[in-house]
Amino acid sequence: MKIAKFAVSLLTAALLALPAMAPAADYQPQPYQEGKDVIWLPTPNELVTKMLDLGQVTAKDVVIDLGSGDGRTVIAAAKRGARALGIEYNPDMVEFATRAAEKAGVAGKAKFAKADIFEADFSEATVITMYLLTSLNAKLRPKILGLKPGTRIVSHAFDMGDWKPDNTAVVEGRTAYLWIVPAKVTGSWQTAGGELTLKQTFQTVEGALKTGTGTVQITNGTLNGDQLAFTAGLSQYSGRVSGNRIEGTSKGAANGPWSATLRADNPVSSQKNP
Repeated sequence: MKIAKFAVSLLTAALLALPAMAPAADYQPQPYQEGKDVIWLPTPNELVTKMLDLGQVTAKDVVIDLGSGDGRTVIAAAKRGARALGIEYNPDMVEFATRAAEKAGVAGKAKFAKADIFEADFSEATVITMYLLTSLNAKLRPKILGLKPGTRIVSHAFDMGDWKPDNTAVVEGRTAYLWIVPAKVTGSWQTAGGELTLKQTFQTVEGALKTGTGTVQITNGTLNGDQLAFTAGLSQYSGRVSGNRIEGTSKGAANGPWSATLRADNPVSSQKNP
């Protein structure tokens, strides 16, 4: 019994000797601290600005930062008038960022949620920012490709594999990547004079246009969000994709408005998504 009491006394003394846990209000994130999926490193403020510029963030946007850390990207977006949300797994980081937003005077625009980025709903976003890893970007990619066409995705340092960026920017040796979520157009589309067959790989489109005079392969096919453009023979076509309908104009040999409707027996498939 005396031995047991002595052991308890030693344990109590050891516990008392440990440094006290810092109150949440005194929490300070540290570079290289472990997180759920990645270590934490802050994005330099100059690059945060460039990322928001690359994503053309304005007061009309809803910006969601995946793995928001100390909240600096969310706060910067809120200062532009955007509604901004940070999704962060570490609750101490969430509280720290919330206090930082209050100090910056943007608490009404900048919010933070303790959540797992792989389980969170970010379908409301018009712009997504992130500083993760290529492997995590690839894991998120199917969900990202399901977002509304035109949603802008901006990543610090890490790419999306074979989904090539639409634009890049470099600040002091650090690269930011931009992707614009493309509409889904793979399939057969009925036109007034024939049929348009499209196959896409992310924002690149190939296929053929069949008319009463023959079939021509399309070239220079691209998607910028819901905006489709391609050349067929001596004509340039552009149009907006809205679900099972494309409407636009053509210039050249074929000149004027054009439209296409998705054939009911050949639904649009998803983009290439290995």
